[in-house]
Amino acid sequence: MAGTPVITEGADNLGATGRPELHRSIGPAQMALYGLGSMLGSGVYGLIGQAAGQVGNAVWLAFLVALVAALLTAFTYASLGSRYPRAGGAAYIAERAYRSPLIGFVVGLAVACSSLTSVATQSRVFAANLASLTGSSNQTAVFLALGFLLLLTGLVLRGIRESMWVNVLCTCIEAGGLLLVVAVGISYWGSVDLLETPPPGEGASDVMMLLVLQGAVLTFFSFLGFEDTLNVAEECREPQRTVPIGLIAAMAMAAVIYVAVAITAVSVLPWRELAAAPGPLTAVMEKAAPWLPPVVYGAITLFAVANTALVNYVTASRLAYGMSHQGLLPSWLGRVHAARRTPHLAILAMFVIVTPLALIGTIGQLAAATVLLLLLVFALMNGALVLLKNREGELRGRFEIPLILPLLGSFVCAALVIVRVVTGDWRAPAIAGALLAGIFLLYALYRPKTKRRVA
Repeated sequence: MAGTPVITEGADNLGATGRPELHRSIGPAQMALYGLGSMLGSGVYGLIGQAAGQVGNAVWLAFLVALVAALLTAFTYASLGSRYPRAGGAAYIAERAYRSPLIGFVVGLAVACSSLTSVATQSRVFAANLASLTGSSNQTAVFLALGFLLLLTGLVLRGIRESMWVNVLCTCIEAGGLLLVVAVGISYWGSVDLLETPPPGEGASDVMMLLVLQGAVLTFFSFLGFEDTLNVAEECREPQRTVPIGLIAAMAMAAVIYVAVAITAVSVLPWRELAAAPGPLTAVMEKAAPWLPPVVYGAITLFAVANTALVNYVTASRLAYGMSHQGLLPSWLGRVHAARRTPHLAILAMFVIVTPLALIGTIGQLAAATVLLLLLVFALMNGALVLLKNREGELRGRFEIPLILPLLGSFVCAALVIVRVVTGDWRAPAIAGALLAGIFLLYALYRPKTKRRVA
């Protein structure tokens, strides 16, 4: 029950707060690669084609506008991470800022839902790609997905240091795949008008800036992933410095890569062909580097998918660990392994939840719905920083930002939610609403056990 001392196998691992400590091994460079790996796996491999269909050759400009929108919230996360560097940071900060366990519970589980559906989706994508490369049957893909999840669970149980080094390896390969696109296509640069947009007759607006803003709504989602950095803050060395440096560096590197890839893609292929291609970057590679065996880019995709799943698995388990110490989830989820210093029971609990999700094969709309939940979380987190900055007695972090930035960030995220609900299909908002209703119901059932206040 909440309020009961959390038992850990190894009392000497208890920190000054009386909670079992996780292993602090992450530095700024690893944190930057951790955030970069999460962002690069957020869909740019397929998203760039959809964006080109909306914006034409100006897709690179849409990425820049999306970067500005995403940076507003990223600065908020960097500032909050420097103030409150702890696992399950989003749930802790939301509860502290709004003085409401309900909001902390909703924020924490919304992020956890996003992470778990991402892990489940990526396990299926990994299995399908591996089956395609090896010529295996669809029935075999089910076992490949399960084997992938078991391997992932073993790695996360092993320790944060090992998980981070695998993340570094995957991120380098993942980024290398995108840089390879640029390298083979850079000779095409300058061959097209980079401001060409779809003509009004094809359903596009005749106001270029409005068109770019519409494209930015889509490309904004390629920057999702930066929020994962907050949940490993308790495993950072000097987190007040490491979190802001790593997060902002990751955003900067992702932006450079995205813009370079976008310019290359529309230079190599006409934007109409790019929009119609089932695998846009694969189509670019086939034209710019026909000598490269398809299996090479297929293997790179496996690393990108695995990296996204790894980052989200770590995020979900650390959220469960952190929320257990707030009294928002059962206390046994907060236990830490004496030797490995990982939240082993939280990790195993995530495996139990994510395995059936990965096997049912019908979570595409669920994954889309969790994007809406994440945007709601971002709006709340921006609002949380506004409240905390104006509250007497709150400690300041080493990375403080002007009040106008979180205010703008909250406005942008709320606007993106409205755009998605109004212009998209109804199923994703309906599922998001059902998920929120489920979270509220779970809170109502568990609330008698959640009486501990945030210190």
